[in-house]
This record gives sequence, structure tokens and C-alpha cells, in this order.
Amino acid sequence: MSFKPSDLRIGVLGGGQLGKMLAQEASKLDIELTFLDKSKDFPAGKVSPLFVEGDFNDYDTVMRFGKNYDIITIELEHVNLQALFDLERSGKKVFPQPHILQMIQDKGLQKQYFLEHGYPTAPFLLIHDAQEIQLKMDEGSINYPFVQKTRTGGYDGKGVSIIKNKSNLDLLLPGPSVIEQLADIQTEISIIAIRNSQGDCKTYPGVSMDFHPTANLVEFLNCPAGLSAELESQAESLAFRLANELGIVGLLAVEMFVNKDGTIWINEMAPRPHNSGHHTLDNGATSQFANHIRAISGLPLGCTYGDRAAIMINLIGEKDYSGPVRYQGMESCLELDGVHIHLYGKLETKPFRKMGHITVTGIDLDECRRKANFVSNTIKVIS
Repeated sequence: MSFKPSDLRIGVLGGGQLGKMLAQEASKLDIELTFLDKSKDFPAGKVSPLFVEGDFNDYDTVMRFGKNYDIITIELEHVNLQALFDLERSGKKVFPQPHILQMIQDKGLQKQYFLEHGYPTAPFLLIHDAQEIQLKMDEGSINYPFVQKTRTGGYDGKGVSIIKNKSNLDLLLPGPSVIEQLADIQTEISIIAIRNSQGDCKTYPGVSMDFHPTANLVEFLNCPAGLSAELESQAESLAFRLANELGIVGLLAVEMFVNKDGTIWINEMAPRPHNSGHHTLDNGATSQFANHIRAISGLPLGCTYGDRAAIMINLIGEKDYSGPVRYQGMESCLELDGVHIHLYGKLETKPFRKMGHITVTGIDLDECRRKANFVSNTIKVIS
């Protein structure tokens, strides 16, 4: 069997930082990606000359774009779903498959899927609006503290509200949502599964996540996760089973809670490259981005296990700065061994906006943590 990169015509909906990293990894196999997004100034446009300006939420735009490619994939979930169904019906390969994306776009449908297929997840209620939340509280079926998640549209910490007491009720979000009792969490983890069109499936080792106290964004990501062998195996098995039962082609990131009583609950999933897999660019594994390209192209999957520990730090805009971006403290960080800086190429910073990430690698997490603490305290995203 021979491989001819020019035979692979791949279109990507979305041209942000995930698209940029997909393009960089695809280029190693001489595979060209074409992106659809609103501006060539977005991150993927900085590395790929093949960029179509348009709205990936507009049906006609996605249809016109998709007809030019044999394989269509995404870098974010919130795209025009009907167009993807119609492109698939016309014979195009769409990965992740539209019926899977339809379920994952709606957190309520995700929770119902977990419940109906026997996956452990936090008890939940599906709610129409904030008024119904008040009624359920009066009835006693919702009690403090609880978490509200909008069913659609949430990303990067948006669409989630933690209601600890009556004084937080002004934080309730409008529209349909999922209500969960606040879990007694020991740690939050993520397992990324990758499955190709031949049905071969692998998982990456688990990572643990430390969240920014106010932005609800991952601040540090640790690999290995520090779980017991039993919990690690259980978590990887859940992600492996999900990917295979769904039959997904491409990546599936599965976020989970490890509770203080030793149980694991699946929180939510994402069918695309994920923030919890960025460290795979630098830890010696085949990166999540490279494996996604392999999977949707029908190529063999690469090794998912790295040969060194890693901590990933999200570079987010400082809260008091908006405007043309500058990076303070960059030089001091560049002097350190094992520090890998990835800037996304966004021109403007604003509070808590993801502007890049830094992966620190080392022999073990203790070594990584010493360097990561220095990096986190040194580099600042300002304007």
C-alpha cells in the first residue's frame, strides 16, 4: 500500500489555535488542511495559506466549503450541524460523525447517554429556565450547593455557574441547563481516546487539572495524573469503552471527576483536539493533533505514551489588560531547559483569554513543578 499526501483533501471547520496545531502536525506528513473561519488573521491562518473566510455556523457557507473536500473535520463543536449531515449523506467523510456531534453539542443529551448506557455520572436534572430552578428549589428537589451548566454553547469556563447559597442566585444562567449537586471532588482528570476509521483505538495516559480560581479555566495540567494504578485503569477503560461504543473516528476527550470516596464520574466529553492534550506535543508521544490527522485519514495510530513527565500551563490574559498583546518575562522562561512555549498568534489580549500555553517537561513531576511555578510567576500576558 502506498501513501500519497496530495490525495487527502481535508477541510477543517474553525481556524483557531487548535486548527493551527493541527496544521503544524499535518505538515509533517505533507498533508495540507484548508480552514473555514471568519478571518485569515485567526491562528490557523498564520501557518496555513489555505484559508477560506466565512461563517462555519451558516448552512450554505459550510455546504459550499465542504463540497470541495473528501474529509471534513472540526476544531470546535459549535458548527452548523445540518450541513454536516447533508455533506455526509452526499458521500463526504465527516469526522467526528454528525450524529455523535449532535449529541455532544448538548450537555443534556450527553448526560442522558451516560445514564442510559451505564456510565457513572453525577445525578442531574434537566431544566428549562432559571424560573424552573426556583420552583425546584421551593419543592426541595434542588438544594445548595449545586452547579448549573447551559446545555449548549458553553466553552472555556463559560456557561457554568456554581450556586453555593442564596446570595449566588443572581449568577443563574438563562435558558435550558443541566443541574448537578456539587460533587465532593478530590481531583478532575481527563483521558483522551483516539480511534481511527479501521476501528483501532488507543488512550493517552490520564492528566489531572488544576483550575484558575476565578476564570474556571485549566491553569495547570499534570501528566502523569498521580492516580493509583486501579483508578488510572478504570478511567482509561471508561474512555476506551466510550470511544468504541460511539464508534467515533478521531479524538474523544473525556473529562472525569475523581471523588473523595474513590468513585469516578464522567463529567463531559469533547470530540476534537482538547486543551488537556496539548502536552503531547512535547512529552515524546505522538501528539493528539498528529493522531487526529492519522485517524481521520485512515492511517495507523502512533504511540500515545510519552517518555517524560509534563506540566502544561495555559497562558491567559491578565485581568486588567485589553489590547495589543505583549508577553512580559518571556526571556527568563526561554533560558530554561525543558520549557516549550506555544503562542497562538492572537493579536489582542483580554482578561482570561487563552493566548498560548507552555509545557514544562522533566524526569518527574517534582522537577516539572519547580520550573512550572517559576514560569507561572514570571510570564504575564499584558498589553
